[in-house]
Amino acid sequence: MAATERMMNRMVLSNLQRRPVRSLVAIIAIAVEVALILLIVGLTNGMVRDNRKRVAGVGADVVVRPSSSSMFFALGGNTMPLQLGTKLAALPGVKAAAPVAMHLTGSLTTIGGIDLASFNAVSGGFQFLAGGPFRRPDQVIVDDIYASSKHLRPGQWITLLAHRFQIAGIFEHGKGSRIYISLNELDHLVGSPDRAAVIYIKLQDPHQTAAKVAQLEKMLPGYTIQPMQQYLSLFTSANMPGLPAFQRTMIGIGVIIGFLVIFLSMYTTILERTREIGILKSLGASRAYIVQAILREGTALALLGIAAGIGLAWGIRGLLDALDPALTIHMTWAWAGWAAGIAIVGSLIGASYPAYKAAAQDPIAALAYE
Repeated sequence: MAATERMMNRMVLSNLQRRPVRSLVAIIAIAVEVALILLIVGLTNGMVRDNRKRVAGVGADVVVRPSSSSMFFALGGNTMPLQLGTKLAALPGVKAAAPVAMHLTGSLTTIGGIDLASFNAVSGGFQFLAGGPFRRPDQVIVDDIYASSKHLRPGQWITLLAHRFQIAGIFEHGKGSRIYISLNELDHLVGSPDRAAVIYIKLQDPHQTAAKVAQLEKMLPGYTIQPMQQYLSLFTSANMPGLPAFQRTMIGIGVIIGFLVIFLSMYTTILERTREIGILKSLGASRAYIVQAILREGTALALLGIAAGIGLAWGIRGLLDALDPALTIHMTWAWAGWAAGIAIVGSLIGASYPAYKAAAQDPIAALAYE
């Protein structure tokens, strides 16, 4: 048995070496499949994870938003009256309430509109690494990651919402949006005067969060009121509109690529090795032996492609991190395992028909094949 296994492994290795171009093409295709899965899932999960961390960094105890709004504030529009923030700030047990307006740009960057005093009271204030807070309507503050990705520094002018803004300061990331301008200015530019997308509430005693949420739910029946931790628990890929379908589609495309390449590679291999298969069968090789040899070759290609794909994905992530630090790609070994499993299954399915066709060949006809 051991001798048979060694002979089969040598035969598989020899077959891969005899056709280096075809083997390389198959390995590259599997690598692209694996890298595509890891990068797409890593990019989408990274965006959700990054948003969660930045919202948590605001430091609020309670989140108030319209009941019909998206969990991603910038997608829901600015519909809450600013007067509600003043009303909530005056309630007993409330330390501060900060209305925040938001707008999602074409580059998927969220611009936040804030009143600095109320936002600082909730969040504890910004940690500026350069410059300071905005003091005029035409000034903006950005976080260090956005500044690094755009090579910005205080005093520079940038264009946002078709208007020119001067960078007043660069703050440490992790305070909600990466870009902030004054609340009134953002409302004016996006056409939602005196409106906000969300109100963050800081309580005097965080242990009273559940009681305060219950009180606010009775007080504001048309709104969704949640403790911050409960709201943050919603930040998963499954809760992002359209994201699960997008991930499944891209994974499906990757699987199809791997399946077709392995199928074509194994099928043409069978045609080229018809005489070899006939010789093996005439020497007593069973159908199971032929099938196992073909499937083992497909698996070998898949394993080499998986290793190359994982390396390619991590290399691309490193390159993208260097080119655009704001682009968060969160890849895990768990998903690497899933991608490897998907690639192997697709490869085995792709090699199954060629293996069956090879095993079903008549040895006499195969020996006579030219």
